Amino acid sequence: MTGHHAGPQSNADGTTAGSNASANPSGHSFEHALESLRAGEPILVHDAADREGETDLIYHADTVSPAAVARLRNDAGGLVCVALGHDVAEAFDLPFYSDAIDHPATADHELGYDDRSSFSLTVNHRDTYTGITDADRSTTIQALGEAAAAPGAIDFTAEFRVPGHVHLLKAAPDLLAQREGHTELGLALAGAADLSPAVVVCEMLDDQTGEALTPADARAYADRHGFPYLEGSDVLDRCQ
Repeated sequence: MTGHHAGPQSNADGTTAGSNASANPSGHSFEHALESLRAGEPILVHDAADREGETDLIYHADTVSPAAVARLRNDAGGLVCVALGHDVAEAFDLPFYSDAIDHPATADHELGYDDRSSFSLTVNHRDTYTGITDADRSTTIQALGEAAAAPGAIDFTAEFRVPGHVHLLKAAPDLLAQREGHTELGLALAGAADLSPAVVVCEMLDDQTGEALTPADARAYADRHGFPYLEGSDVLDRCQ
C-alpha cells in the first residue's frame, strides 16, 4: 500500500530513490512515459502544487488488465476513472454530470483548483455482473478504450449501462489550452503517443496520513518500480 511503501529507499549506487540526483531528466522521462503508455504500463503524473497537488497513476485504457485494476486500487487508492476526449464523449452523448442532474446540490460549486469538475456518468459494460470486481472493471475499461478508437462504430447504449462502477471524465474541448487537470494531462500524453483518447487516472494516496501522496514519495514509488514520473509542467512544455 502506498503509505507503507512510498518512503525513500537507497539505490545500489548509494543515491536516494526519488531524489533529484537519481531522477531521469524530464525529456527522457517524457519519452519513457510515451513508451510505457504504448506498452500498457503505468506512468505517474503530478499536476501542480498550486492545483490539486496530487499524483495520479495513469494507464492507457485499452490495456488495463485485472492486475492493473488491482494495482490502481492497492497502490494508488483513489477513484478509478476513465478520461475520454471531448469529441469522443460528445459522440457518445455523455454530459458533464453537473449538467445532467437536476438537483440543487449541483449548483454553486466553488472548487479551489478549477472552474468545474470533469465528471460525467458512471458506467458498467453490459457483459459484467456486479461491475466492481477487478475483472469486471477491466472489461469495462478496455471496452471504453476500444470504443474511443472508433466512436462512430459503437452503439454506446448497447455496450454500456448507467449507473456503473467506472467513473467517466469528459475532457475540456481544447485540452491543456483550456484546462490543466489530470484528465487533460493524461489525454495529451495519449495523443503524443498516437493512442486513442481514453486513459485511466487514479489518485495516489498515503495510507498513513490519508492525504495525497507527496511528490517525493510518488517519485520514490516510480523509481522502485521503474515507472516514469512526470510533473504537469513537463507535459505542458511538450504537449501545448
